Amino acid sequence: MKELVCLSVFIILSALFAAIMIVAGFVCQYKKKTPMKETTYECGVTPIEDARIRFDIRYFNYAIMFLIFDVETIFLYPFAVFENALGLFAIIEAFIFISLLLLGLIFGIKKKVLRWL
Repeated sequence: MKELVCLSVFIILSALFAAIMIVAGFVCQYKKKTPMKETTYECGVTPIEDARIRFDIRYFNYAIMFLIFDVETIFLYPFAVFENALGLFAIIEAFIFISLLLLGLIFGIKKKVLRWL
């Protein structure tokens, strides 16, 4: 029972802190907008054109695939380090995890995400 009280107090205080930070952001922001504040800052140089340019979706696809397999290595590191101590069940879980990621890679290949041109 004591743990539930501590957990509920922690959740309430966390939500209260988040709400206070959001309110503080609205209170401390600049209210008056000027054209100078609306321009893009480029190291003191007057902007030539709009900073919002369109990127090709292929760059985004490569970034997502990189992040998926980068995070995969982070999650597989503990399995590699503590292989003997984890036992057979953890090794089976690691193989299931790898197979799911391989299915994702096969899906990406079939959807031609990894084709550059």
